[in-house]
Amino acid sequence: MIRLDAATVLLQWAVGGLGFLWFTTRRREVGLGYGWLLRGTFLLMAAGAVACGLAFGVVPVREVAGAGVVAAALVALVVSVVRRRAGVAGAEAEHDRRSARVAAMTGIERGERAGAADGDGDGDLREFPPALDLVAPLVGAIGLVAAAADAAGDGGELAVSLLRTFAGAAFLGAITDAMLLGHWYLVQPGLPRRHLNELVRALGWIWPVEVAALLLPTGMLSVWSGAVDDGWNGTLGWFWGACAVTTIALVVVTRAALRERSYSAVMAATGLLYLAILTAFGTDLVARAVLAG
Repeated sequence: MIRLDAATVLLQWAVGGLGFLWFTTRRREVGLGYGWLLRGTFLLMAAGAVACGLAFGVVPVREVAGAGVVAAALVALVVSVVRRRAGVAGAEAEHDRRSARVAAMTGIERGERAGAADGDGDGDLREFPPALDLVAPLVGAIGLVAAAADAAGDGGELAVSLLRTFAGAAFLGAITDAMLLGHWYLVQPGLPRRHLNELVRALGWIWPVEVAALLLPTGMLSVWSGAVDDGWNGTLGWFWGACAVTTIALVVVTRAALRERSYSAVMAATGLLYLAILTAFGTDLVARAVLAG
């Protein structure tokens, strides 16, 4: 059904990560540096996808789309850097709200940011438009369709291949972005916790789709029944099951940790997401490696 193709895996990862970058930054509250980090990271992954495709087996539409992802992510990165002086409106509004609250409680007035008092300076500059981050994943989606069709082959089930490809992209992208966003709270400690909550919640919704896609025939149920030989007397099948169950358990525990009011809860959640990204990769990649045979 799905071959363990490095080019497809890297393109999935890049497309999912860039898609959830927009999901997080669309409210203009997360600092610009987070976008720079993710665009740079997934840009390199998309470039790696193109390189792997050219080296190990070309799927023309996938490789062209991968190059398009690189170009679109690079343009978004350059625009964000060029417009950095405009800042992020939502983050500045949250800063002002918190400052006003502290001043009301303590009577200590804090100076206004440059340009905030009269609308001059940075307040008149054009911000980075978050919608620009949607271009790369939309272009990449075309490549993923081509990759899924190539993986299904002439006699394969295209619908199952498409479901696995796109569910895997969303799964890998959500868990990676959530882990990186957890670390970003060290840089931007005043960032509202709802952004991380939204990513973790989205991951919880994607997990059943990902697991169900990998169970569909011919899937991991065939490994457990012995119809598909994993080469390890079924051990990899049970390892996959353990990874899948552990991933959703970690998601549930992470959501519980984020309900705690203390700031350390975010760091605890980030540590749990470290573990979850390992089990998530076991869930996605082990299944595809086994089913490739």
